[in-house]
Amino acid sequence: MRILFIGDIVAKLGRKAVSEILPSLVEEEKVDLVIANVENLSHGKGATPQAIDEIRGYGVDIMTSGNHIWFREETYPLLENDPTIIRPANYPGDVAGFGFTIATVSGKEKVLVVNLLGRLWIPDPTEDPFRTIDEIIADQCAKEKFAAIIVDFHAEATSEKMAMGWYLDGRVTLVAGTHTHIPTSDTWILPKGTAYVSDVGMTGAQHSVLGVDPETIIKAHKYPYPQKFEWVETGPKIFSSVFVETDKKGMAKSIKRIDKILE
Repeated sequence: MRILFIGDIVAKLGRKAVSEILPSLVEEEKVDLVIANVENLSHGKGATPQAIDEIRGYGVDIMTSGNHIWFREETYPLLENDPTIIRPANYPGDVAGFGFTIATVSGKEKVLVVNLLGRLWIPDPTEDPFRTIDEIIADQCAKEKFAAIIVDFHAEATSEKMAMGWYLDGRVTLVAGTHTHIPTSDTWILPKGTAYVSDVGMTGAQHSVLGVDPETIIKAHKYPYPQKFEWVETGPKIFSSVFVETDKKGMAKSIKRIDKILE
């Protein structure tokens, strides 16, 4: 199986980058399943139904998210009713939405996709992501046989992300770090067959600081005054992703970055 994971799609330029790259990339690489993180999809915070429909039209099959998905209340009904859009599974049980989903590829093979939120430097009320993933894998693997298991670990600290990679080595296909928006070069396959990357990176405005106008962020670092974020909506775009091929046992056969700059 051939799986493409797109890093955090940020605002208008991120969606535009997906529109320009994804359809042809799916054809070139013969991609079976496309997963993307959408917590910053609409003007940099949250995801509107219109933006969700837009990127689904470009070929995104499953959408993961993170702590910023709660920014827009109009997203909540989507999280409650559409299992192709998931939020971190280690939020309390009475929080809206699904923490994992099962995608069917080519009408037969099943892929388990799980979203988790890190706890280092993220103040949201969450449970232990390590125990949460244990419970999900034990419960779901007792019911289904999966061709692949993909984990989006949305976290700040690379140490926490790497610990999760080693913890899940041999039990899942891919641990993909998201949230920090800066792509890392540590794509590799762990000893027991799990593909890993600390951060897939951002899909959005290249001339920005994580999608935001650089001057805004510079002022935020220089002065104590509140700054209104201005999301960059013109200029060159970057597309950040990782591409994983699986073997017959559901482990990773290869992983590579697919990153593109669009002038």
